[in-house]
Order: sequence, then structure tokens, then C-alpha cells
Amino acid sequence: MVGRLAAAQPGWSVRADVVVVGSGIAGLTAALRLRGLVDKVLVVTKDVLDAGSTQWAQGGIAAALGPGDTPGQHERDTLVAGAGACDREAVRVLVTEGPDAVRELIALGTSFDLHPDGELSLTREGGHHRDRIAHAGGDATGAEIQRALIAAVARAPEIEVVEHALAVDLQLAGDGGVAGVTLHVMGEGRRDGVGAVRCRAVVLASGGLGHVYSQTTNPAVATGDGMALAYRAGAVLQDLEFVQFHPTVMWLGPHSRGQQPLISEAVRGEGAFLVDWEGRPFMQGVHPLADLAPRDVVAKAITRRMMATGHPHMWLDARHLGRSFWTSRFPTILASCRQHGIDPVTELVPVAPACHYASGGVATDVWGRSNVPGLYATGEVACSGVHGANRLASNSLLEGLVFSRRIAEVLPGELRPWTDPVADTREPVLVDGAGRPALQEEMTARAGVLRSAGGLMAALDTLAGISRLAGPTVDQDAWETTNLVTVSTLLAEAALLREETRGSHWREDFPERDDLDQSGHHEWWVENGELRHGFRPAVPTDLSAAGRP
Repeated sequence: MVGRLAAAQPGWSVRADVVVVGSGIAGLTAALRLRGLVDKVLVVTKDVLDAGSTQWAQGGIAAALGPGDTPGQHERDTLVAGAGACDREAVRVLVTEGPDAVRELIALGTSFDLHPDGELSLTREGGHHRDRIAHAGGDATGAEIQRALIAAVARAPEIEVVEHALAVDLQLAGDGGVAGVTLHVMGEGRRDGVGAVRCRAVVLASGGLGHVYSQTTNPAVATGDGMALAYRAGAVLQDLEFVQFHPTVMWLGPHSRGQQPLISEAVRGEGAFLVDWEGRPFMQGVHPLADLAPRDVVAKAITRRMMATGHPHMWLDARHLGRSFWTSRFPTILASCRQHGIDPVTELVPVAPACHYASGGVATDVWGRSNVPGLYATGEVACSGVHGANRLASNSLLEGLVFSRRIAEVLPGELRPWTDPVADTREPVLVDGAGRPALQEEMTARAGVLRSAGGLMAALDTLAGISRLAGPTVDQDAWETTNLVTVSTLLAEAALLREETRGSHWREDFPERDDLDQSGHHEWWVENGELRHGFRPAVPTDLSAAGRP
């Protein structure tokens, strides 16, 4: 949908050199690194500071911190998982700068789990050939990182935080660059309602698009707002077809919707394994790493077994880990399972794939720059190229950390002059929030784990119909639904164009991978009010140049 979100005229206005949209590891790291380098940083978040996806990250953060491990080995595992679609330079930045970034996180006050000798306790997850996953609180890594970052922001008077603030649209200058951002704030008193922030740069760190689907591990705020906002402003979006479905999400029944409980990959890293309804392990022989294969491999194996047997889920067997291990290593997951009536100490856990992570997003260079002057992106909203067609486990927190640090290195020297925004003459768009359930059901059925040309074309027809349901009320539900329609349409279009199976993109009508013709990236942008599409070939990946485990 090309246009602008329908909204009232701004009723208030403020100024800030930089507006950071989002308050997870990517947004707060960017804000903390920018303080003192610019006069004022304003952090806006759609809910409260800890409501984003970072808070829910269980497994940990990956970096070459252990004995015998190297950035080269981490690079190789990342490239293999990415199925030939990674940006090699971005991956090298991630793995070489990652260890120092994690050490800085520790210096900031993050308490990772340690061995009795004081060394970091590192574990292994799918696709990794080394123990390189640092974790906190057993399985509460994201919550601990979020706590430490929020505490650091509270100690930084240069950073202003506005909660319950939805970024509606960018305001653009005559040259197409950033001049401000329109916000809708709820419950802020003098800033209540629609307002405008005049600024010289925007850092998007608004997270993913999980609620495109009926079941996701993402919190309710993940409605693709940042991607849609950037797209409407003319930013290039890339690789939207590569949506990762986490293989082990607790199955709560056929009618369960929204955020679902995640069973971290770290559980399999500690020895749990998948079994079918007859109790047979089925990952042996599927991949050399068996139950610790990359996520796309495991998700496809579970889906295939479900389709072959007619069962709605498979099972995760972690009973042999024992009560004391569960209590100390995975207390959060243990409590979640028991809350839903399952004791993983004595029972199998029902699991099925669900939407987990968007590897695509706003296309950036290795410094977080988009093609819109003054607009930067980091974290899940961005597509830096590090994940390719399938994100390696626990690289997501690291990506937000590393590339937010890099944005802060270049942004102060690239600040745009204060510029008045030009009048926005685009047609206002708004979709009725009542269309959201139908959108989610259609995307789950047609553009989920398994895709085909017929299904994707049917999904696009359904989305076109939903987009014509004009919203009767201008409110957050309608704004979010409009954003979901926008990113869903682009996702389905990209999935239809990619006539191969690669990483997290599985086409049943094109089951083979086509390295010769389709290893590149689908890109989308708006130009003169019209949707444009391009294809950029990937640089061939030479794995022999990366370190070997």
C-alpha cells in the first residue's frame, strides 16, 4: 500500500537531534552510544521500555569468546546457516566486532552466567560447531540484557524516553531525506495524541513482523511498523521472504493465537531431542548435526513429519535432563511449561514451528545506513545481510548490539541540517483493524513454513481485499493492521518471485535450491508513488576463506 497513514494533524511539536524508534537491545545500545556525541537523543517506544522482543530472548548471545573458538569459525557457521544469501562483509563485521561488543555489555552491568572459576558459561545451539552462546539467568538472557540497558539509560540524562508512542510516518525534506517523524502518544499529558518531532536523523530499531502470522514467538508489539514506515518513505526493503520459523514452539492447541511459548534451542543444545508420536527420534540422518541442525532444517523436518503422519505437532523429549538441571538451567521455560499444564521433567513437550524472526527488512550498509538520507536501521527491522536466508541461532542479539555501535560511530558526523519538512501530498491509507485475524490466518496458511505459487497468489488476492476495508476509526489497531497489510503483501510478492527453496523459504513447487540464478536479494521500494522491484545478485560465498571448526 503506497501512501501515508491516515492521522490527524500534529497537535504538538518538539526537537531532538536523533530519534531512536524502539527500546530493545538495538535501540537502547544506539541511544547509549550516541549520548554525548549529539545534543539530544529521544527514544520512543510503542509500549513500555521492556515490552519488545529482547525481553523474551531465552537462549543467549553468540560470540567467539570460548577457548579454541575464533571469529572465522563463527563466520563459517553463519554463512552455512544463511544458505548462500549472506552478505560476506556484514558477517565478518558481526563476528569480528562481536566479542568486544559482548564484553562492553558485561562492563555495562549485564550479569551472564559463569562457571565456578569465573569464566563465562557457554553453550551450543543449532548450526554452531562450538560452545559460544553466553546466557544469563539460565534461560533469561534477554531479560537480563534489557534490565542492564534500561538501568544505564536511567543514568543518562541526555536521553529522553517517551513510552506508549507509535511512530506513524517519517516527515521528509525536499531532498527526500529525514526532517522529522510523526508520533502518536497515549497518556503523556502535554504530548498526548498526534505530534511531530523535528529531527536530524532517525534510527529505526522497532523490531520485526511476527504478528503477520497467527502464531508467533514475538510479543504483541511486533507488527512490522518500522518496515512499513520506512517503505512509505522510500527506503529499500530486502529479503522479506526469509522469515524464520522456530522449530520448537510449544503447541497449545489448534485455536491458540498470538504469542506462543518458545522452547529455546538451548534445550536441544543441552541434550534434548525430537521424537514423533511413536517415540522415534527423527532428526538422525536428516542432517549431520541432527537435532542441532540449523533452524530451517529442523522446522522443515518437523513439518514434513506432521504432514506425513497427520498429527498437529511433534514432541520434544528432555526428561533425561533431570529436575535439578531443569530448575537451574531453564527455570523460565520450566515455569512456562508448568503454567500450561506440562512438566518437562516427566513429560514430553508438544512442539510445532511458529514464526520467530524476520531475516529481511530495511536494507542497510555495514554502518546501518538506509538509502534514505538520515534514516538508519538496526536489529530485526533491518536487513544488514548477516542472516541471509536463515538466521544462525543467537546471532540476533549480537546483530543489534554490533550494528548499533557502528551507527553511533558514523551518525554524528553525518547529521543533516535542520530542515523543514515538505507538505505530504500522498493519499492517506487506513485498513480496518477487524481485518487482522483474516490476514493472519491467510498468511499462516499460504505464506508460512510451506509455500506454493497458487497459495501465494491466493494470499495476495485476500490481502488486496483486506486492504480495501477502509478503517472507520483512526486508532492504533487500524494503523498496525495497515502496516501488517503492507509488509504481508511485500512478503508474499517476494516469496512468489523466489522460485526455489532456500533456507527459511520453502516452495513445495520448487523444492530445489538454485545457486546459479537465485542466490541474490529481492528489493522493494516506492518511487514517485509507485511500487518498484529489483533483484541484486549475491556475491558468491567462498567458505574455504572462513575458519574451520
